[in-house]
Amino acid sequence: MTLGVLPTREQAATLLHEWVQNANLRKHCYAVEAAMRAYAAKYGEDAERWGLTGLIHDFDWERHPTPQLHPMAGVEVLRAAGWPDDVRRAVLGHATYSGVPRDTLMARALFACDELSGFLVACALVTPEKKLALVAVESVRKKMKSAGFARNVNRDDIVNGAAELGVDLDEHIAFVRDAMLGIAGELGL
Repeated sequence: MTLGVLPTREQAATLLHEWVQNANLRKHCYAVEAAMRAYAAKYGEDAERWGLTGLIHDFDWERHPTPQLHPMAGVEVLRAAGWPDDVRRAVLGHATYSGVPRDTLMARALFACDELSGFLVACALVTPEKKLALVAVESVRKKMKSAGFARNVNRDDIVNGAAELGVDLDEHIAFVRDAMLGIAGELGL
């Protein structure tokens, strides 16, 4: 697998901002980036590589919001721009329907952090002060059982993501929440 040379964060952010106009989708990408950087540090991996993978994983969603195109169309853009193979493969693997196995730790972490970060934002938005710091793991687990709450978030992906990563679900929820706390201001939470 070719590791290649990563773009800078500024270049990755420019790509994200060119393709994503929705502020909430941008914030989702920042949240996944923060979680990926934290997991990279935990596992002794390349935090920049993992972070940029999280930052750009959904950059094509606004233009290609269907399983037929996302993230495959975006990955073609990344390939043409010279993004490394392992990053592109992880982005493909975060979509369960892509058929691309999550066969690296980075790919498994991306899958594990994606849906959970969105769910944590939803949980924070229903706290009285709309603060991520007030989101308790027990509350997240309770809300996961409510099909009407954040109905677009796939609970199976959250559970399976933690299992694929080999981490306890409660610990994973706390870890991702804590990683996101580092950018809570940027997230408006």
